[in-house]
Amino acid sequence: MNDQDPTTSAALSLDEALALRRSGEQQEADSASDTLLKLVIFELGEERFACPGECVREIIFQAEVFFVPGCPESLEGVINVRGDITTVIRLDELLALPKRPASRNSRSSILLGQGKGMTSGIRVGQVIDVVDIPSSSIQPAPATLPEQLRQRMPGVLYFQNRAVTLLDLDRLFADYARGLG
Repeated sequence: MNDQDPTTSAALSLDEALALRRSGEQQEADSASDTLLKLVIFELGEERFACPGECVREIIFQAEVFFVPGCPESLEGVINVRGDITTVIRLDELLALPKRPASRNSRSSILLGQGKGMTSGIRVGQVIDVVDIPSSSIQPAPATLPEQLRQRMPGVLYFQNRAVTLLDLDRLFADYARGLG
């Protein structure tokens, strides 16, 4: 007859399994920690997006945007950033999202972005956070997206239990400069 209590034996093996899993997760987190990506996460309408931090020079929370007649609808206007005149692009237009009125309310922000030799302000909704995310947590963009959008949105991640679409500012700016915006 076996004198060992089966529940003790099972609990012990469960504890061992959990300890092994925790050590594996810790090793995975440690290996991912050297490949952290700094991201600026923001809302645009009901959706959340992120831009790589190295592409965002500054977040401007309040700036007067001056309308420029004759410009495409995707160009909201220009702003003065410490003496430099900079364009402000409407990101919802570039991404073919449902049209929203130009939002100049206090929750709206402008990301001063740079990529592919171009610097411009990008009108976004509320900036949610600037965070470091392990690159392993970014998943490829869904194959159901149209090709042009998939090239501009190379990945998806989850932050605060919501999907966040990663944007490729280099590609967005290059397309905009070629007139594909």
